[in-house]
Amino acid sequence: MADAPQICLTQPDMDRLLHLIEADPGKRFDKLESELLRAKVVPREEIPPDVVTMNSRVLFENETTGERREVTLVYPGMADIDAGKISVLVPVGTALLGLRVGQSIDWELPSGTRQRYRIVGVPYQPEAAGEPG
Repeated sequence: MADAPQICLTQPDMDRLLHLIEADPGKRFDKLESELLRAKVVPREEIPPDVVTMNSRVLFENETTGERREVTLVYPGMADIDAGKISVLVPVGTALLGLRVGQSIDWELPSGTRQRYRIVGVPYQPEAAGEPG
C-alpha cells in the first residue's frame, strides 16, 4: 500500500497480535502482518489517546461511501457484529488498527474494490482510560 499513513501500536498489542498470527500460520494474515511490520511500537503509557488500539471504540467514516460507523476493535474471539465489535482480522479492522484521529487509509477489500477510511474519533481507548488493553 503506497503512501500508507504511519501507524502506532502498544507493545502489548503488538505481542498479542504477533502471537495470534504465529498460533495459526495456516490462516491468511498477510494484511495484518504487513501492518504490524510497518508499525511504530511505543510503550503502553506513551500511546497518544487519539490512536486506535485494541479494544478501542472508534468512530470512522468510509470516505468512499460517506457512511459513518462506530465500532469496537477486538480480538477474533470477542467479535460480535451485532454489538458493534469487529475483529482485527476483518479488512476494516486491520485497516483501522494504529491510525490516529484525522488519518485516512486506502484499503483493498478481498473483492478487489478499494475503500478509503478516515478516523473521526476515538471515544474510548483502554490505555487513555487507565484500563488493561
